[in-house]
Amino acid sequence: MTSIDARIGAARRVPFWLDTPDRPAARPPLDADTSCELAVVGGGFSGLWAAVLAKEANPDRDVLLLEGGRLAWAATGRNGGFCAASLTHGHDNGVSRFGEAAQTELDRLGMRNLDQIEETVARYGIDCHFERTGEVDVATEDYQLPDPATVSDGDYLDREAVRAELDSPTFRGGVWDRDGVAMLDPARLAWGLADVAEQLGVRIVEHTPVRELRRTDAGIELRTDHGTVRAERVALATNVFPSLLRRLRLHCVPVYDHVLMTEPLTDQQLSAIGWRHRQGFGDSGNQFHYYRLTADNRILWGGYDAVYHYGRRMKPAYDDRPETYRKLAEHFDTTFPQLAGIGFSHRWGGAIDTCTRFCAFFGAAYDHRVAYALGYTGLGVGASRFGAQVMLDLLDGLDTERTRTPLVRTKPLPFPPEPFAFLGIEATRRSLAHADDHEGRRNLWLRALDRVGLGFDS
Repeated sequence: MTSIDARIGAARRVPFWLDTPDRPAARPPLDADTSCELAVVGGGFSGLWAAVLAKEANPDRDVLLLEGGRLAWAATGRNGGFCAASLTHGHDNGVSRFGEAAQTELDRLGMRNLDQIEETVARYGIDCHFERTGEVDVATEDYQLPDPATVSDGDYLDREAVRAELDSPTFRGGVWDRDGVAMLDPARLAWGLADVAEQLGVRIVEHTPVRELRRTDAGIELRTDHGTVRAERVALATNVFPSLLRRLRLHCVPVYDHVLMTEPLTDQQLSAIGWRHRQGFGDSGNQFHYYRLTADNRILWGGYDAVYHYGRRMKPAYDDRPETYRKLAEHFDTTFPQLAGIGFSHRWGGAIDTCTRFCAFFGAAYDHRVAYALGYTGLGVGASRFGAQVMLDLLDGLDTERTRTPLVRTKPLPFPPEPFAFLGIEATRRSLAHADDHEGRRNLWLRALDRVGLGFDS
């Protein structure tokens, strides 16, 4: 059997979603000073949705989208392609932050948001392999099994039922949320949204990083390497990258996540594990894996390690982490012994924008001339559309059911400066791993975080 190192070494160091001849050519950068009514900074999901929604609401609005690199090159093009209804990184996390009544309303808004994503994909004919197959939260240890009588947000599956869906000797049971998660190709969704935006009249420039934002008497001025943009309003969709608003610099940290992609499964291999309904899967541990099938029946296998580098540093070298890939490959082989020795075609990693409440937060600055949304913590594929709509609401000064929620009206605590951020994050990471090894029991550090509203249990 081919060794794990050889299998990893053969994998291409590029996100699978971007490794295609269908990737569109980059649009030209800004070539002169210009002005607009709405400038959108960032060409990921948040920015693309903001541009599309702004033009759908007001076709005459002059919208310019500025992307510092390529459209979808960052988190938008390297995630797992799980498009979830949840706006709060799960119901329980939302309840712990906002209370049961508020979370019920947020669950409703999140499901409507997912419905609207599906409707937009269908209406514009965006070919992003959208499949609303749901997700199974699977228990790999007995202590992770929920009481079937308490399951209200999905179908409880016992050991036999969950293995009938996807056969792994590690599965003890699970809960299938049949309608709250869709699988899709994230890069194709982004490219499709960009095409739609341009059809609606949005101007898009790539390779145009915004270096500075400042207020003027007439509005907001954005300085780039290729010219200055004067805008009446600005939507900041930069997420994990250092914010142009310095007040936000301590509110998010970059945490690195990594992914392996297998070669396409043969019919025999697919038959050996089942997976007829093509759901997404996620483990119930604190250190969890997420996995799904692609349109050509590869298995995307990611997660588990969450790596923070001292000083909030972000470097391309951090995207590739051999020790994490080895761990992922070992766990894959344990989960699917039927597929022993299968090759990996791609490996990649990148930063997720994480805040202390583990779900997005929003706000406005400069008398509502600038709005922002960030801190999605890995669930931005779906929630970014909601966040884009919130930014537009804030810029237009609208009082909506979105802006009235505590999700929008409150903000998380900032992370402390270094070295305290690094020490706290490392203590949390080690404590979560310890809990996984001790039947979920939370130590003194995790209980203290729970008491001050900073705890997390995936």
